[in-house]
Amino acid sequence: MTVPAAAYLLLSAALFTLGTVGVLVRRTALILFMSIELMLNAVNLAFVTLARVHANLDGQLAVFFVLVVAAVEVVVGLSILVHIFRSRDTVDVDEVDLLRG
Repeated sequence: MTVPAAAYLLLSAALFTLGTVGVLVRRTALILFMSIELMLNAVNLAFVTLARVHANLDGQLAVFFVLVVAAVEVVVGLSILVHIFRSRDTVDVDEVDLLRG
């Protein structure tokens, strides 16, 4: 039994929607980063699905680069969050509007 490509694209759209709602609704920086990661993974799923449908490896190559960018985003973002938490004792994005002292 094979799953049709439309099901994967529908799942990708649902994941991207959940990530967008997470970015718009939540104010905790950690949840924002997790929502952005969810959105990036939804795009990766769409890339892989469309690459499979069109029998082309370009989509899978794009997924590799998106994963690299996501990994860098996690490292840089978490280091900024640790610095903010140490200096201000909060990671709420409404309370942290400037990075200076």
